[in-house]
Amino acid sequence: MVNAEIQDERGEESRPDTYVIGVDYGTLSGRAVVVRVSDGAELAAAEHAYTHAVLDRELPDGTSLPPDWALQVPSDYIDVLRIAVPEALARSGVRPEQVVGIGTDFTACTMVPTLADGTPLCELPELTGRPHAYVKLWRHHAAQAQADRITALAAERKEPWIKRYGGKISSEWEFAKALQLLEEDPEIYARTERWVEAADWIVWQLSGTYVRNACTAGYKGQLQDGVYPSPEYLAALNPDFADFVTTKLEHPIGQLGDLAGRLTAEAAAWTGLPEGIAVCVGNVDAHVTAPAATAVEPGRMVAIMGTSTCHVMSSDQWAEVPGMCGVVDGGILPGLWGYEAGQSGVGDIFGWFVRTGFPASYAEEAAALGRDAHQHLTALAAEQKIGEHGLIALDWQSGNRSVLVDHDLSGIIVGLTLSTRPEDVYRALLEATAFGTRTIIEAFENSGVPVRELIIAGGLTKNALLMQIYSDVTRLPLGVIDSTQGPALGAAMHAAVAAGSYPDIRAAAHAMGKARPAVYQPDPERAAAYDRLFAEYRELHDYFGRGANEVMHRLRRIRAEASV
Repeated sequence: MVNAEIQDERGEESRPDTYVIGVDYGTLSGRAVVVRVSDGAELAAAEHAYTHAVLDRELPDGTSLPPDWALQVPSDYIDVLRIAVPEALARSGVRPEQVVGIGTDFTACTMVPTLADGTPLCELPELTGRPHAYVKLWRHHAAQAQADRITALAAERKEPWIKRYGGKISSEWEFAKALQLLEEDPEIYARTERWVEAADWIVWQLSGTYVRNACTAGYKGQLQDGVYPSPEYLAALNPDFADFVTTKLEHPIGQLGDLAGRLTAEAAAWTGLPEGIAVCVGNVDAHVTAPAATAVEPGRMVAIMGTSTCHVMSSDQWAEVPGMCGVVDGGILPGLWGYEAGQSGVGDIFGWFVRTGFPASYAEEAAALGRDAHQHLTALAAEQKIGEHGLIALDWQSGNRSVLVDHDLSGIIVGLTLSTRPEDVYRALLEATAFGTRTIIEAFENSGVPVRELIIAGGLTKNALLMQIYSDVTRLPLGVIDSTQGPALGAAMHAAVAAGSYPDIRAAAHAMGKARPAVYQPDPERAAAYDRLFAEYRELHDYFGRGANEVMHRLRRIRAEASV
């Protein structure tokens, strides 16, 4: 039996242990973890892969999708509750009645168009063949034209909120995706009664209550100081967009760690958890990880590295940091400014290369050595000296989130020769993502927001070569979260606060958070070698990304025209 009760120092029986469930909704799957409230111990976890994964070529009925689309099916999210949560609970040995709360986190900005009761439009039989009726995943980048107009008009009108987003609005966010919906399928736009972050939609399904979480509202919904962009501004974008906020978006805001509601009978049946336990206000996968990594003081940046990377950090200073995804008062921790930046492609880039650039001979050699493709390429790359491959790459295969905020940019590799090997390209791509992170850190530093330590969370922490490269490139000590399920742990910690087990998330972080500080230290020699390569990266970054050469945008237009 798993620690059903604990003893105090006098040997007297104390109150039974209590537990919380954290559910992390990622790009391709959802993960549930069972966490002990007293110390954050993770007793068991389970994962469920989405049946429909990411729809980027066609809908389930075969309807084709244009380039840069990325959709999902919301019933896949419910399946995580039906499958992963009961499985994790069974593995843990914890009795359902010991669970006091459930918390969730989600990729953002992932948007669900729904009816007033929360029914996703894609579940209506007459709309199953309409792309705009589906969930728009965070990496849906087909609203770049709308994002550009939102940014340009805000600059022209000197809208004060634009400074909180580093001067640019992303195509990934709520308003850009909604404006694309209006302009490309006005009928579906008219049918949309609620434009809902998936982070809030799943809480709605668990509790029966729709509450907008403060995190996504601030970072992705342009809610600053309690105010959204004005109807006058929205009308200037498109007259039919003027009432978007009041008719489809605006809703009561729940603060992070607040109680959203209680688990409904239906959700209890899905999960095997007791009806009526606490359901926490929703959160974003990256932001919820910061307290799990014990990053509750200024200057500690957490990079959550998976298919993409999100960089979050709290500070006691406000500054306009160019190209940031947003800065929100209390967006991560109460009483501090929460900053967000990110890279749209990281693990996705490494995965793309393995799918397309891993020859059969390498696969045979890896199999003989008992390695998978990533392990094999990493081992070969680790044998190289810095710069030996003669390459430099830009990490823009999925566009640039920070600091250029332009998803029409694309990847590039310079220095290829007939002697270039797969491990050369693989290492150059690893390094490119580290250079992208350094670019973000320098934007913070140059704006007067110091970054003193980098803490890494996510699946890529297992690649020791990648971690050392990041430390050397950034010249920062790298801490590592001591959890394989950082976002789910963070969601569970917030659930503990919502259940009343801790007074606030800082207290929960001190008791339940886990991180190993300064696991990797920068080596001065390697750092100096990387300084030379970073200078070349920065030349390419500015040349292709800041308007000197628009070839990437021209190629994107040619591709779009050819795809019609």
